[in-house]
Amino acid sequence: MDEHSSKPGFFERLINRIANDAPETSEEVVELLRQAHEQAVFDADTLQRMEKVLDFHDLDVRDAMITRSQMDVIKDSDSLERIVAHVIETAHSRFPVIGEDKDNVLGILHAKDLLKVAFGNNETFNLEQLLRPAVFVPESKTLSALLKQFREQRNHMAVVVDEYGGISGLVTFEDIIEQILGDIEDEFDEDDSADNIFAVSSERWRINATTEIKDINEFFGTQFSNEEADTIGGLIIQELGHLPVRGEKVTLGGLLFTVARADKRRLHTLMAIRAKED
Repeated sequence: MDEHSSKPGFFERLINRIANDAPETSEEVVELLRQAHEQAVFDADTLQRMEKVLDFHDLDVRDAMITRSQMDVIKDSDSLERIVAHVIETAHSRFPVIGEDKDNVLGILHAKDLLKVAFGNNETFNLEQLLRPAVFVPESKTLSALLKQFREQRNHMAVVVDEYGGISGLVTFEDIIEQILGDIEDEFDEDDSADNIFAVSSERWRINATTEIKDINEFFGTQFSNEEADTIGGLIIQELGHLPVRGEKVTLGGLLFTVARADKRRLHTLMAIRAKED
């Protein structure tokens, strides 16, 4: 009889251990998974995803939410033209609509509802009539409970409130899933094959943050130095002195740059227009 065929594999030993001596903590389960990785039962990516699944049940909404300062919102006083331009620029599908400030969320605007009005034959525009009710959740709500709520109510976005009732951010279905699977790229996320400088309109451009400064200078006729930074994203970070968040603006070389997409690790996308002369 083959000695190796009679020896139980790792997963058999794992099942036996769980059946006979169940791990009491998630740390013990993680240790078993790491042993499997060390024995080449699965690769590092699989181990990382398994650990994320175990960690997920310990996470709260505050761990996945987009902070208040990063929220892309629409004001109830904005014109149809301004709203359409903002939707195109940010490429989101849902937007909180606010009154005087971000603590006054009136509802959620779906881009598809806006498009029916913006490109239809309706001559009147009433933003209030397009709004859907906003869902509010506390920062302390667990992500697993919110995921269940999203699935049951077929919702994809919730506004997050702090213990005093103020708006502290928002969280989406995608934000939750990314806590398990990692970053999710969608059809609106730029890839390496996309044009680094894309004309959204005749006066507005979307720029990959990794675009080399020499290409920026050639396209816009600017004279940015590449001695301290090789890319436009690096130049923006150098100018601001920190990793910017979505919505931050900076004027350089006659261009007004707005951060369109960024995360905690890096700057992804910028929007640019010609800066108005004083």
